[in-house]
Amino acid sequence: MLRESNNPSRSWLATPPAASWPNPEETELNPYIKWRKLLWSWHHSIEKGWSDEDFIDLITAVDKEIAAIDGNGFRITPSGEWEEVSEVLPDICFWKDETVNVAGSHKARHLMGVLLHLAVEAVHSDRRLAISSCGNAALAAATVARAVSRPIDVFIPTWANPDVVKKLKDLGASIHVCERKVGEIGDPCMKRFQEAVQLGAFPFGVQATENTMALDGGRSIGWELAEQISTNQIDYLFVQVGGGALLTSCVIGLLEAKRFGILDQIPKVCAVQTEGCAPFDRAWRGIPRFDTPDEKVDYANENAEILMTPWQEPKSLATGILDDVTYDWLGVVRGLAHTGGESIVASEQQIVDAHSLVNSLGVPAEPTGSAAVAGVMGALNSGYIERQDRVGVLLTGIQHPSR
Repeated sequence: MLRESNNPSRSWLATPPAASWPNPEETELNPYIKWRKLLWSWHHSIEKGWSDEDFIDLITAVDKEIAAIDGNGFRITPSGEWEEVSEVLPDICFWKDETVNVAGSHKARHLMGVLLHLAVEAVHSDRRLAISSCGNAALAAATVARAVSRPIDVFIPTWANPDVVKKLKDLGASIHVCERKVGEIGDPCMKRFQEAVQLGAFPFGVQATENTMALDGGRSIGWELAEQISTNQIDYLFVQVGGGALLTSCVIGLLEAKRFGILDQIPKVCAVQTEGCAPFDRAWRGIPRFDTPDEKVDYANENAEILMTPWQEPKSLATGILDDVTYDWLGVVRGLAHTGGESIVASEQQIVDAHSLVNSLGVPAEPTGSAAVAGVMGALNSGYIERQDRVGVLLTGIQHPSR
């Protein structure tokens, strides 16, 4: 059953009971095919009488259309290590590059996962899709929607990148620029998006609070990461947090990898926000110390309205993580609590420096996409980590031209 919900408790996804990890000799490069038997959409399709070949054919057909539009289909994204590249980073820094993903970011991983559910559940092709986004998520959603000829409404802020807006128009998306109403609290784009969903649009965004299955495809990044670090063990993994679904998905995937014996140890996962917008960090600091991770998660859930409140006047060069509320923050709390990680706030100067450094090392990431590296800088500077620690970062979004 395809689940649509605005319940914060949806910010997690269990493993299908009959899930299985692919054979170690598997050479398939499309993550949705390789790890299909871990996807809820695959299990739902089998329950509906589909064959395994039917599901593979669906992925292959959609992926072909996406590649025709974007130039890239879905493939396992590359990883590597930087060794002693800067005094502001530890000696060993493992990286995974999502800038080469469909539409230039990790966002399409979530949305392809949702699209597979739409196909399996036979949601009518005329039903409008809707997303609230300022950039990469909108591009990913519009690209995937175009591939299957589904209409989509994109709710964007007044300050959206003109180049991104042009690309959205070229992809056939219906664009709605959202201005803040007098006295309105919270993200106006999210409010207009939620109004559209109430009127019948399908939530096609990357917030699990709006559609739990945004986590289904997102887990594929965690599965890939697990195999990539199984022979390159890292102590810490830094992930930028805006809405929170990326970190949540990755942690779920890593926990599943450990369950299936792919990883002996899971790195401590750290959430990275910027000083100009850190609603998750503020909430995290408000949770008392407890003896067990579950106690911490339970306290956060029971005190959600007090802990997670809108950030006033979000501002940063890393515009992609300026969500005034961390929508899937309970998933992030659970991820940090169960891996022993921490919340890190990067200074604006570290955001700038990380962006410059990552680009100089050959990855064309935008400031948001390199924000995890800023978090590493902040953690090293504060003494949370040391130079000999092995850290990992996700580089999550490609730099778009600006006018």
